[in-house]
Amino acid sequence: MKKKMKKILLALLVSLGLQTQAQNNLCDSLSYTVLQGLPMMVYMEANGISNMVDSIEWNASACNSIACYTPQGNNPYTFPQINMTDTVKFCYDAYVYTPNQMIVCSHCDSLIFDYTDSTYVLLSMGGITNIDELIINRFNDSKMYDLFGKELNEAPIGKMYIKNRKLLITF
Repeated sequence: MKKKMKKILLALLVSLGLQTQAQNNLCDSLSYTVLQGLPMMVYMEANGISNMVDSIEWNASACNSIACYTPQGNNPYTFPQINMTDTVKFCYDAYVYTPNQMIVCSHCDSLIFDYTDSTYVLLSMGGITNIDELIINRFNDSKMYDLFGKELNEAPIGKMYIKNRKLLITF
């Protein structure tokens, strides 16, 4: 009985491993290209697998800090709600239908607008995209800190410290 279970388990693991490998190969052949200009337009591509699959169904979305949007139109997909100042999370699910199975491929990237070539690029490829203004509390809180930022209970004698954003020393 144990030998039979081991054979079944081994056969199951091998078949799952082969199926996972096939999924990765087909999914690796899928990609997208963001076209130059505005509004954001994305062209979905299946590179070199058109003779291996029956069809591919694409579902895409582009999200900014406010909401997620579904595309308008067919390939290329248009996202008129996305502004060039947005950091965009672009995702797609591709349902790949082969003669023997259906494979779901999912992919997400963070994109920013590159002003030099008027297109969106991967966030990891760009430089600094945004610097938020530091909001300083204008109220004097009378707390004291040493030069390492550690809060002090009393003013140290003969050492520098910070109080109300001013550098002080008490003798």
